Order: sequence, then C-alpha cells, then structure tokens
Amino acid sequence: MIKTLFKVVALLAIVALLAVAGFYLWASSVVSRTFEAVHETHRVDFPIPFPATDEQLAAAGGTEDPDGEIALANARERGRHLLSARYHCGECHGHDFGGGVMVDAFPIGTFLGPNLTTGQGSVTAGFTAADWDRAVRHGVLSDGRASIMPAQEFVRMSDQELSDIVTYIRSQPPVDNAVPRPTFGPLGKVLVATGQIVPAVGQMADHHASHVALPPEATVSTEFGEHLAATCAGCHGPALAGGPIVGGDPSWPPARNLTPHDTGLAGWTFEQFVTALRDAQRPDGTALRPPMTLVQTSARAMTEVELRALWEYLQSLPPTPMAGR
Repeated sequence: MIKTLFKVVALLAIVALLAVAGFYLWASSVVSRTFEAVHETHRVDFPIPFPATDEQLAAAGGTEDPDGEIALANARERGRHLLSARYHCGECHGHDFGGGVMVDAFPIGTFLGPNLTTGQGSVTAGFTAADWDRAVRHGVLSDGRASIMPAQEFVRMSDQELSDIVTYIRSQPPVDNAVPRPTFGPLGKVLVATGQIVPAVGQMADHHASHVALPPEATVSTEFGEHLAATCAGCHGPALAGGPIVGGDPSWPPARNLTPHDTGLAGWTFEQFVTALRDAQRPDGTALRPPMTLVQTSARAMTEVELRALWEYLQSLPPTPMAGR
C-alpha cells in the first residue's frame, strides 16, 4: 500500500515537473516571438538642432546664424535642462550616457540601458532623426524589433525636445562600452507571456500619428503640467492612479496614487508635494522608497514653474481609487 502511494506521489511529481517545464518553454517561446517581431512605424524628420529663433538671435546680438552656433548653444542648454529635470535618461543609460542599469533583479531579469554616446559600443552611431524617433517615442530598435525602452512615457515628447536631447548627448564625451542585450528571468518571461509586461511598442495604438513640433509654453498651466506628467505614467499608470509596478524590481512598493483621491494626494499641499519629490519624504515624515528616490535629483533641477504646473495638472485629475484597492 505504502509503495503504491509512493509511486502515485512520484508520478504526480513527475507530471507536475513536466507541466512546469512545458509552461516555461511556452513562456520562453512567447518572449522570443514578442521581441523578434518586426514593427512598422512612421518615418519622421526634424532638424538637429532646431534653428535659432528671432528672439535668440537678437539676444546674441545679431539677425543671422550662418554657422549654426547660436542654434547649437541654445539647443544644448535646453537639452541639458530636459535631461537634468524632466527626462530621466541618465537613470537608465548612465549619467555619462555610456550605459547603465534599468532593472537587475532576479527572477524578473537584467535590463541594461545601452550606450548613447559616440564611443565604441554606441547603439546610436549613424542615427537619423527618424531613428531617434522610433527608439525614443515608439520603443522600436533600428532593425524594427521591440525594445524595452519605456517609450510610452516619451510618446508626447515634442520634436524640438527630442532634437535638443540628441544635440546635448552628441556633445558629450564618447564612452567606449558595449552593453549586453537585456535578458529575462523566469518570472519576467511568465509576465511577458501572460500579457502582464507588454513592450512599449505594443502599448501604443497608432505608430503613424504625428508628434507635435514644439512643447507647450512653459507656464503654470494644466496643459504644460500634463506634458510634464507623461513621464510619470510608466510607474503610476496611464490614469496616474498608482498600483503595482509590473516589470520593476520586486522590492519596489506599489506606485502611489497621484490623483486627488483619499488613496492619493487628497489633503496634500503644494509644499508637501515638492518635499516628497525633492527630499523623498511624505507629509507624515516617513521616507519614500525606490524608485521614487531616483527622481530626487531631477526634481531639484525643476523650475518653480514646472513644479507648479505639474501640481496643477495632478490636482485637476478626477479623484480615482488606487489600482488594486
């Protein structure tokens, strides 16, 4: 009787192991198909850098810019501010843009930000404006395959902003660094296979829609605030109502609800909001945890206008319960 029971248990264990192995092989094949498929997007063009405006020419004491030096200087400065205050490219690509770590957490996987400089190992060598657009605003590699770039956060980036960022990055010293391709761990593969992690290219309905040429005017307005808040969606969700950060480091807590709901920012003041961003501290004095601590440096570089515009937009959102509550 006991031998028969052991045989049954052993058989069930073998069946279970085979089922798990089969499920894992299926998940691996889904990941392979997902990231090997070729995607079509529009092909756009814009100047790098954008030409100097009449106001910039006047400020430089002239009316022409034959060598493009005035345009280059202005674009570099705008790009420097964008990268230091609004778009956190350095957190994934390294602060020298020579490569960095996005996520390195088993069993999710290891996702490294590639080298964007002009040095050896660069993934942007020879990039045209269209290539930058596909990579940054569509999450598509130069060969058409999906990348792990969180492009859904940058799809609203204007042509000028992208041009300014490219101008600034190209002006930085070259870094020689060949960054390995991303690898998915077992849990990461399961999350992709079950549709809980979707590459950015699959999150966008239209890859042929036009992008705006210029960003909204930098004023304390909900329009400008909405533009700034686009980069928050990767963690806080498209409705900015927070919830678990799928595909992030398993140690990360759920993202906070940013709407004026009881589970979000209801009752907060602007000053408390700024303290949370710049000092990673909640109104009750407790410390925020990663990944919010990663935005401190950027928040400290934001202007008063940017902070107030972002706050006005978040306060204008409909109060929405936190995801999962």
